[in-house]
Amino acid sequence: MDFTELIDLASEKVGGAVLVANDDFFAPKENLLKAREPIFIEGKYTDRGKWMDGWESRRRRTPGFDWCIIRLGLPGIVRGLVVDTSYFRGNYPEHCSLEGAIFAGLPTENELLDESVQWIPLLPQMPLSGDTRNQFPIDYAERITHLRFKIFPDGGVARLRVYGEVVPDWERLKRAGGHIDLAAAENGALVLSCSDMFFGHRHNLIMPGRAADMSDGWETKRRRGPGHDWAIIKLARPGQIQSVEVDTSHFKGNFPESCSLEACSLTPSTQHDLTDLSVPWTNVLARTKLQAHTRHYFDRELIDAGVVSHLRFNIFPDGGVSRLRVYGTPAE
Repeated sequence: MDFTELIDLASEKVGGAVLVANDDFFAPKENLLKAREPIFIEGKYTDRGKWMDGWESRRRRTPGFDWCIIRLGLPGIVRGLVVDTSYFRGNYPEHCSLEGAIFAGLPTENELLDESVQWIPLLPQMPLSGDTRNQFPIDYAERITHLRFKIFPDGGVARLRVYGEVVPDWERLKRAGGHIDLAAAENGALVLSCSDMFFGHRHNLIMPGRAADMSDGWETKRRRGPGHDWAIIKLARPGQIQSVEVDTSHFKGNFPESCSLEACSLTPSTQHDLTDLSVPWTNVLARTKLQAHTRHYFDRELIDAGVVSHLRFNIFPDGGVSRLRVYGTPAE
């Protein structure tokens, strides 16, 4: 899988944050992880210079480099990095590098800056191009909680995307008790594929929290022929489903007429193309009518399919859904 098809572990949308930077004179460090795409506004200036939609340090007049430290919103295995220098043409960094660290809990700024921290090299110093989405695969297969992003010697970066596989603290989840959202991105679930996502990305279905607006859900184009739209979800862990929530909030004139849910149980050795007609899908929720701008809850309507690993969420014929929650008990 192309690493950009994975979850952005650092996005502000999932709780990522730039905790500290050595310099953000021209543009604030917080812009680096904004979920929306960067923009450029001609003629817009602040009292410090040209307004830029990114993180930008001042011109360095001494040896060294600039840096920032990031807390991942979703700790996990980093598989790839996109350093987006959109609209930074004469003021982008010449190179960048990335390091990772593992912290328990929420370290203070002093703890993050302590010289005893073991920063793990994830990406060596690499050249950057201006006004470009610079992509770098990462080859390190251990869980990371924090990053140190360096730019050489100075300059501006519009966005930093850190794609990877979520690795939650399952022991903490077990201690909390109760049913777990097996389809939540924060617990390690992933929307593997979908029939269409013209208006809203498929990963929005499993993002934390409620959708902010219609753009924050999964939405397909208007279907003009037969058939229906669907999304296939790999659960965080195989488990038994107890209840389901289908949230159509913000979708008022474009919600699906109905939906259904199917499941299957596959092992890593038997996983293949899940759109193949030979995959043994079992009904979990029969086709059920939906309403606009509503959180629908299903429990007694569900059909027991046993322990399952993947879901196929069908919407008829098309439309938008804000969130899908699938609560259950993980298999041991």
